Amino acid sequence: MRRVIKTLLVLVLLVVAIAGGFRAASAFRETDYRFSDPAPGGSFVSTEMGEIYVRDMGAPDGIPVLLVHGSVGWSKFWDEASIALAEAGYRAISFDMPPMGYSQPDPDHDYSRVTQAGRIVALTRALEIKPHLVAHSFGAGAAVEAAMRRPSDFESLVIVNGALGLGADAAKTLPAVLEPVWLREVAVSLTVTNPFAMKPMLRSFLHRKETATEELVALLREPFRLSGTTQSLAEWLPTLLVPPQGAFSMDRARYAELTLPTGIIWGREDRATPLAQGQELNALISGSSLIVLDEIGHIPQIEDPAGFQAALIEVLGAF
Repeated sequence: MRRVIKTLLVLVLLVVAIAGGFRAASAFRETDYRFSDPAPGGSFVSTEMGEIYVRDMGAPDGIPVLLVHGSVGWSKFWDEASIALAEAGYRAISFDMPPMGYSQPDPDHDYSRVTQAGRIVALTRALEIKPHLVAHSFGAGAAVEAAMRRPSDFESLVIVNGALGLGADAAKTLPAVLEPVWLREVAVSLTVTNPFAMKPMLRSFLHRKETATEELVALLREPFRLSGTTQSLAEWLPTLLVPPQGAFSMDRARYAELTLPTGIIWGREDRATPLAQGQELNALISGSSLIVLDEIGHIPQIEDPAGFQAALIEVLGAF
């Protein structure tokens, strides 16, 4: 029995040491300062909710399209689509939703869906635009929330494989093991900011696995060199794991009241947010349209850039 206990203790200590090593390694990697070392091709916009990093492509007088990324993404994720939109006469504006990317983290660590929706509105007002709003995956929650609360601030809404959480258990809480922030930091350092984990994680969302190239993985990981990234993502993690409270976008009845012209684009082979969710949204939103992309999973703009761009421009052109 003593030998068993001793073996278990050694294993526990080994796991703790490995986990601690990953957390320490993340701190050593995160050495750049977000405001002095921003990614080239973008700039910061001052809003009433902090400094937001923005990438702006196309003629200044082009029809504005605001692009919202999903979880653990950032603005450069949209570059190929932005170039296509600019060539079609639009002004494509992508931005980093805090705490992702280069934007200023929330001083109160508030990344709730309602607050993120407020950031979208604050950015449009700072830029003095009334854009078409395009949002992917987890970012669709904040975008739909903004559209429901401030419909007059937007021209239209396009949802791309939206992770909205309709039907989620409102009583769900954060697992007890993740309540301490430091344990969430360890979890993040083992997964999201772990350089060895990004590619397998990305592939799990894709139907076309081969599109998870080393170049794409490097692009997604670029902001992870910023100081405090693991800590900020750990503070954000509960919003990913626990259904949002007080959000209009969690109420199916609110979708019937949505007056903005709405388009929906979905990958048929999506396993993270199955097509049935897109079909439900299409049924809930009066006058919406649904384009289904065959042989595509959760991230159409990666898996089939040309097909996605054509679908997006088609949807926008119909508004």
